[in-house]
Amino acid sequence: MVLYGIIGAIFWDLLTWWWGLPTSSSHALIGGFAGAGITYAGFSAPRWDKLFKTILFIPIAPLMGLLLGFTFMFLVFWIFRKWKPKQVDKIFRKGQLVSAALYSLGHGGNDAQKTMGIIIALLVASGHMDSSVTLSLTDLSTLWIILSCHLAMALGTAFGGWRIVKTMGMKITKLKPVGGFCAEAAGALTLFFATHAGIPVSTTHTIAGSIVGVGATTKLSGIKWGIAARIVWAWIITIPASALVASLCMYGIQLFHPHF
Repeated sequence: MVLYGIIGAIFWDLLTWWWGLPTSSSHALIGGFAGAGITYAGFSAPRWDKLFKTILFIPIAPLMGLLLGFTFMFLVFWIFRKWKPKQVDKIFRKGQLVSAALYSLGHGGNDAQKTMGIIIALLVASGHMDSSVTLSLTDLSTLWIILSCHLAMALGTAFGGWRIVKTMGMKITKLKPVGGFCAEAAGALTLFFATHAGIPVSTTHTIAGSIVGVGATTKLSGIKWGIAARIVWAWIITIPASALVASLCMYGIQLFHPHF
């Protein structure tokens, strides 16, 4: 079941990556596992309370990012209203190093834990670990799980993320260093809150909302609403689409291997 859930998530992630749509890997995983669980054991298999909690934050996370991004950008405009544009640009080019680091920390704190959870689920299901296991940097028996997830996220971002980077950084709205700083800071704050609350939100949804919030401070016409609408539709269908792929994979394999 873990295998089918992961296949459903990977298929949807690769498809939307090819289209250049910044969808949520987190929601793809949730949808994949839900689809595999329902196919395997019926509609009583998923923990619907946890699933609905995640679905609830699909609109909430980007709205939080949007409001924070708008607020941060408005405050920066007011604080630096008497500064020359070149001076502001110079400051926030360096400031983006801080905001990007904070956003990356929020990303890892929320997203990497989901991948670690899948590895733990598989190891527990196969009998290699007890269900009471906890991850710790000081525990060498589980340290490899933490480091492998961090490495995979870093390599995936470095080598495979350019299509998504173009959509987020260039196609939704035109971002300058000051806008990038405010969007990243807003996204990071939203992710810190969600991680503290134990809610698996989408970092992609969050930063997209933050970028729209930043763009809205100048002029709404500067936001490419057609691109934004495509992204929203991809958000809506991510969970059911990945669930369907996982379910079809399970049916397909069982058709040829009834006892698998």
